[in-house]
Amino acid sequence: MTKTDDIIERLAGDLKPVPRNALRRRFMLGIVPSLAFSLLLMLIILGLRIDMSDVLMLPVFWIKSAYNALIAAAAFAAVFRLSRPDGSEGSFFGLLAVIFAAMAAVAAIQLMTAPVETYPVLILGSSALHCPVLIFGFALPVYAGVVWALRRAAPADLRLVGFVAGIAAGAAGAWVYSWFCTENGMPFVLIWYSLGILLTGALGSLTGPRLLRW
Repeated sequence: MTKTDDIIERLAGDLKPVPRNALRRRFMLGIVPSLAFSLLLMLIILGLRIDMSDVLMLPVFWIKSAYNALIAAAAFAAVFRLSRPDGSEGSFFGLLAVIFAAMAAVAAIQLMTAPVETYPVLILGSSALHCPVLIFGFALPVYAGVVWALRRAAPADLRLVGFVAGIAAGAAGAWVYSWFCTENGMPFVLIWYSLGILLTGALGSLTGPRLLRW
């Protein structure tokens, strides 16, 4: 019994208190630089829209940006909650449904008020095939940053936290891509941006159990 007590005392003697908000700071260190790196990649590879000064005056641009930013914010908050053993996603999936439904309503209104002959442009645009792929690519640095942050955490459901982390990274990558994308169709954003975000979520679901094991 004495030996057991000695071992426990020696093990406990090396413990140091974790600084307050250490996990929050680690998340910031993982997410902010990786998002900046993704934005830099976009500027180097694609560049901003050449008509950016005019586009900034269009409501559709800000709706597109807000759609991705709101999903990213909700998902990052859920990942932070899930990073603890007793954590849960909270109301994330409900918020995700509300954001998606709001965007679907905006897309439906745009279709109802537009001439039928413009539907192919509003739905498919000129970049439907490569839009989800580019979003996925710009999301990868952010996903790597989130995984780095989670490696020092203790999530319980690795597949779920991986999926939500992928959604967060995908939405961040979509937000980055939106500064280059020339599509102004809200149906396009609803379909093809969401597909790119879901692709990153699928990646997180597949790799989470392996990368986040502790």
